[in-house]
Amino acid sequence: EVQLTQSGGGLVQAGGSLRLSCATSGFTFDRYDIGWFRRAPGKGREGISCINRREGRTYYADSVKGRFTISTDNAKKTMFLQMNNLGPEDTAVYYCAAGESVSCPVVSILHGSWGQGTQVTVSS
Repeated sequence: EVQLTQSGGGLVQAGGSLRLSCATSGFTFDRYDIGWFRRAPGKGREGISCINRREGRTYYADSVKGRFTISTDNAKKTMFLQMNNLGPEDTAVYYCAAGESVSCPVVSILHGSWGQGTQVTVSS
């Protein structure tokens, strides 16, 4: 069973940084696609960064490019999202995901799971 457990997040002032973590189990971590998504108040879920393992591609949404970085620790089966220069527009619930296929920007996951979500609030 694919399980993802998130940590990190919280309240930060504009211009600050946060790092989200997502510990995983139940699958071969370095063979599954992974991604980070968010849902802002009143909006749909947005795919902000995904890694396609087979094609070796990393995607970033324009809204986070240059500020957010997705990374992994394969030995610990953990993924991270480093978020710098945060602004109020980044306030959202953030979710990690892993699956046989995970895609951005169109949110799609095949044979995988979502993390439980973590709130990120950026004050101006």
